[in-house]
Amino acid sequence: MSEGTVAPGRRGSVVPAAERGATRIADRVVAKIASQAAREAVGALPPDAAPPHATVVVRPHAHPGAGGTAPSRAAHVSVHLELDYPCDIGARCHAVRRHVAERVRAGVSMEVPEVAVQVERLHLTATDGSAGRTR
Repeated sequence: MSEGTVAPGRRGSVVPAAERGATRIADRVVAKIASQAAREAVGALPPDAAPPHATVVVRPHAHPGAGGTAPSRAAHVSVHLELDYPCDIGARCHAVRRHVAERVRAGVSMEVPEVAVQVERLHLTATDGSAGRTR
């Protein structure tokens, strides 16, 4: 039925879309999507690195100039991750931010006005075969 849903106990009466209810997506679901997206954006990490972890706060988000429509909900995402080093940290964080915002927007149809990326640890990769720093 493209026009609406028939109300229970009523024959032929259609419930308008605005009265059918709302879908609420739990913060932890959005956090799982964000964590997975961060893992995809970071790529391969050293074996001892912790996987990216995301926390999410979902709150009402008013669209400027919406003119009387109900506010939608927006996801404010915080991602904590570890990176290998040396690398372009700024570029990697930008890639994580962009990918997380795209995946959350596509997965749950929420605006993502903010993705905060916190690099908690850098893993040094030995490029010349040495195990560490020498003097």
